[in-house]
Amino acid sequence: MKIIKTLSICALSASVMFASSSLLTKAKESGFKAIPTNNAELLKLIDDKENPLTAEKIELGKKLYFDPRVSKSGIISCNTCHNLGLGGVDGVPAAVGHKWTANPHHLNSPTVYNSVFFKSQFWDGRSPHLADQAKGPIEAGPEMAAPASLVEKRITSIPEYVKEFNVAYGKDAKIDFDLISSTISLFEKTLVTPAPFDDYLHGNENALNDAQKKGLNTFIDKGCASCHNGIAIGGTMQPFELAAKYKFASVGDFAGNEQGMVKTPTLRNITETAPYYHNGQIWSLNEAIKEMGSVQLGITITDQEADEIKDFLASLKGKKPVITYPQLPESTLDTPKPDFN
Repeated sequence: MKIIKTLSICALSASVMFASSSLLTKAKESGFKAIPTNNAELLKLIDDKENPLTAEKIELGKKLYFDPRVSKSGIISCNTCHNLGLGGVDGVPAAVGHKWTANPHHLNSPTVYNSVFFKSQFWDGRSPHLADQAKGPIEAGPEMAAPASLVEKRITSIPEYVKEFNVAYGKDAKIDFDLISSTISLFEKTLVTPAPFDDYLHGNENALNDAQKKGLNTFIDKGCASCHNGIAIGGTMQPFELAAKYKFASVGDFAGNEQGMVKTPTLRNITETAPYYHNGQIWSLNEAIKEMGSVQLGITITDQEADEIKDFLASLKGKKPVITYPQLPESTLDTPKPDFN
């Protein structure tokens, strides 16, 4: 009798282990990729030989990221809309910029965390990489509204910034708008947040609890992984409203790029980045999941299934890099004054 009982327990344990291993295989076959644990492997993904990451460049980029003087008014920084203490977003439906102007297309600010892994930047995918993306909000009228020439004058009028650029790039470096914006992007490249799901993909099957594993299986079976995959679990251009009309489509005039494609938002840290969708109209993650099922997959996701998927999404909340707010260098009498017009 004891032998039969022991064999039954062993068989049950083997069955559970097999099921767990099968789910891990299923996840990898669905296109999920983990953030590397090895720093050298991570650098292969995020570094650029043309402008390699260094401690000096990253620290300078961080200062510029937090410096409101990069904006015309002198009160808006990159961190205003991509707040690193709020999941890399601003927590409002539409980004608010210069002269308290809401985004004219009613577009929501995407998270900056893990943006280095996105194949496309902006909701319409018009920028291929972070260095190019960083220019847009600075110059855009409804955002930071600062012409390139003004940004250059502000930064080069501050001796400490000039010194830091010389240290980071050499004394012959031309401190122009391209270099300033690309330096910001180098800091942004470091905003990577490895999560329990990455540990799971690396083979630690205890990194997810049973509810999260069940949610992962539901996520895959429902077809969510067809768009939300890769290392970013999003970040690629995909057709929108494939199966039905998005119920808040009338809010704002955004319709994607010329082909009607929209950048798939990353699901990393998704529990922190409400409101959801390009126009920020849904605050409940469960509601966002169910709406996506209808709009993109043409299916009904039940309340229970939405809860299961939400459990899995919680495993994508990653460990944030420790960011110390920088002390910014002093302006001079030559530094162009704030302009509120």
